[in-house]
Amino acid sequence: DPTAFDNADAILLFSDGGKGHPVIQSNRLAQIDALAKRGVGVACLHYGVEVPKEKGGPEFLNWIGGFFETDWSVNPHWTLVKTEIAHNHPICFGVKPFVLNDEWYYHMRFRQPNNEVIKILTAIPPDSTRERPDGPHSNNPTVRSQKGSREVLAWAYERPDGGRGFGCTGGHFHKNWANNDFRTLILNALVWTSGLDVPKKGISSQVSAIDLTKDLDPPPPPRKKKRPPRRAVSSP
Repeated sequence: DPTAFDNADAILLFSDGGKGHPVIQSNRLAQIDALAKRGVGVACLHYGVEVPKEKGGPEFLNWIGGFFETDWSVNPHWTLVKTEIAHNHPICFGVKPFVLNDEWYYHMRFRQPNNEVIKILTAIPPDSTRERPDGPHSNNPTVRSQKGSREVLAWAYERPDGGRGFGCTGGHFHKNWANNDFRTLILNALVWTSGLDVPKKGISSQVSAIDLTKDLDPPPPPRKKKRPPRRAVSSP
């Protein structure tokens, strides 16, 4: 329903990514691009930052300033180390550096010159995350050669048309919404991307263990174990 966005100030894409990303289906790239050119904010979270380089990549560079590019970006699970945040940016109001294990993608593809992109959250990935076998999502020679480098995990971008964009690579584990600083950072980002002012102490919210279990989809049934193929037995 394209009219669903008629009054939107911002759009959050927290979804499947890659070739299955909803934004590249049908004519949705053109629809979202028209909204972005109108000044509507665009925010993408976790798998939602990954689109094919040739279809969605150019748009993401224009909308949010960067994206996960296969054979360039990587997707290891690791715990944040030596975290730094952009204290003076509204997205970081009320947020302290935090320690959190997640599937933190890094080595994003950013628009050039990349000083147009604001580094909101950065950290130094463990060298072990750069030692995985090469693959479209796992590793590549460039990533392997940059051990000890600081990587951007969340970023902000102000478009020339006045619209705003935001991307964050974390968000794999649902339980991480219990982390106050991570949750505040994302809530602040949504407010900022919408063009509103973020309170100096950030967006306050409370989440209980019960809240985290509400409205969850039921777990899928256990996978059936495949039986080994029967061997033919020849009679004497």
